[in-house]
Amino acid sequence: MATTTKPLLSDLVAGMCRVPPNYIRPTSDRPNLHEVESLDGAIPLIDLQGLNGPNRFNIVKEIGLACKSYGFFQVKNHGVSEAVIDNMLRVSREFFHLPESERLKNYCDDPMKTTRLSTSFNVNTENVASWRDYLRLHCHPLEDYMQEWPLNPPSFREDVAEYCKNARGIALRLLEAISESLGLGKEYIDRALGKHGQHMAINYYPPCPQPDLTFGLPGHTDPNVITILLQDEIPGLQVLKDGKWVAVNPIPYTFIVNIGDQIQVLSNDHYKSVLHRAVVNCEQERISIPTFYCPSPDAMIGPAPQLIDVDHPPNYKTFAYSEYYQKFWDRGLTTQTCLDAFKDSRP
Repeated sequence: MATTTKPLLSDLVAGMCRVPPNYIRPTSDRPNLHEVESLDGAIPLIDLQGLNGPNRFNIVKEIGLACKSYGFFQVKNHGVSEAVIDNMLRVSREFFHLPESERLKNYCDDPMKTTRLSTSFNVNTENVASWRDYLRLHCHPLEDYMQEWPLNPPSFREDVAEYCKNARGIALRLLEAISESLGLGKEYIDRALGKHGQHMAINYYPPCPQPDLTFGLPGHTDPNVITILLQDEIPGLQVLKDGKWVAVNPIPYTFIVNIGDQIQVLSNDHYKSVLHRAVVNCEQERISIPTFYCPSPDAMIGPAPQLIDVDHPPNYKTFAYSEYYQKFWDRGLTTQTCLDAFKDSRP
């Protein structure tokens, strides 16, 4: 990738009226924003109010249907307070508004470092850059990682830790429901993840002078188990549904949930992880905060034995999650899923 005088996009864009050449996508791989559909209710909105009550069966069924038909859904009445959400968005914006010298204390381009500020996706392997900066944090167990996190803004560690605990709570409840919806015991996925892992990205998308030439993030599936996305009020997320890109407009105080590649493997393709992307705009910055819930690196992932029979042979071989994650980072964001490398090739 072409080098620039400043490592972060957010410090380059002031006064920029054209997208630099190393951010311009090939003509065949551009957002084509005029073709994107914008439908209210494009993905299901599920009320989690009664998930631990008498309505559990129906909500689990709803979640299963969303996983099977969309790979994405939104949740409300999830139990995370508006104050926790507001604090997370506020402190994230404050971090990206810090002086350049303060932010750069966290800069690192090594994808394996557990706390790091960087730009694009993987500056070591990609040819075309993405229009974003991001702060990546590992968050479970919290006590192992919090001391690495930024000290500025002053409330950063406290606000982010509180949010991480809440996001983990949602992920665990949803994984139980997804496990049940597949006809597995509700603990099955939980146990398959080993010691569990959790990390997050605080994505910052600055205004872009030519948003039709580039992506905040190009189309990709997530390599983890489940992603819990918090976003501000600025649209940007798009999901591929029935061969068309659909804009998912933000609803305040809801979360967007998508299943990742590991659910596709565990479910033996009953549920599919879905391509999604982030687009940018020329007027407003955007913040999005995905929490990635994943297996621990040494967890062995493969199709659940209960979902394998004569008519449904295993579609994937069993592999260590660390092997999958390394391959995902090395190959970068592409529309060809990393799952293909882990197919079971037995006749």
